Amino acid sequence: MNKNLYEELAVAEKFFLIAGPCVIENRDITLNTAETLLCETQKRNIKLVFKSSWKKANRTSLQSYTGPGIDEGLKILQEIKNSFDLPIITDFHETQEAPIVAEVADILQIPAFLSRQTDLLIAAGSTNRIVNIKKGQFMAPEDMQSAAEKITSSGNDKILICERGTSFGYHNLVVDFRSFSILQSLGYPVVYDVTHSLQQPSAGITSGGTPQFIEMMARAAIATSKVRGLFIETHPKPESALSDAASMLPLNRIGKLLDDCLQINNR
Repeated sequence: MNKNLYEELAVAEKFFLIAGPCVIENRDITLNTAETLLCETQKRNIKLVFKSSWKKANRTSLQSYTGPGIDEGLKILQEIKNSFDLPIITDFHETQEAPIVAEVADILQIPAFLSRQTDLLIAAGSTNRIVNIKKGQFMAPEDMQSAAEKITSSGNDKILICERGTSFGYHNLVVDFRSFSILQSLGYPVVYDVTHSLQQPSAGITSGGTPQFIEMMARAAIATSKVRGLFIETHPKPESALSDAASMLPLNRIGKLLDDCLQINNR
């Protein structure tokens, strides 16, 4: 399934969608979000990969919610995988977690702040799962070649490269759209993390965001014809979410976003 999934993501006529709540808050929210996303993507024949984190290791405040932990988190993700026949993507933060997470996840995600960590990249590659590398906010797009080579050194070439914005002064990110072309030239499918690129990092004791630009940025990225996948964190009630409340897309707006992007994709 893993190799077939990678080929499906790499060559599909339409863009694929990676989506879900930022962090697993509880079973009901996570499963209900997955069910809604599956319904919306099936209606449009778009491939869905469900995403949520069992742990958020990089939070602004010590008091911020970090997730249910690896055991409970993976249990919920496994239930989603079984119930809806969905591929799963989730992140990990330490090398010893890689084989444990790979028992459930079809795609292992390297967090942006860890995208230069050699041992972590090799550990991800060694699971033979697909690896999604988030480009660090401090990295140029061409720097991702070296990150990818760390994974291929393990014999695994199933790699996605994800743009999530670049630090622009304090508390702000921007997306250089030339990055999509540069990343594509590396030879791997490019993913655009729309919602994280609209964060305003560490604005006080929580990160802020500008979610009013989500739809516009998603459409613009698809218009470049360089992006294979959109990464969108979404929640039924973002204002009450326990992580990234200021940058997630309300779940009831995902259908309209997909329709708008499909219109551009099909031109």
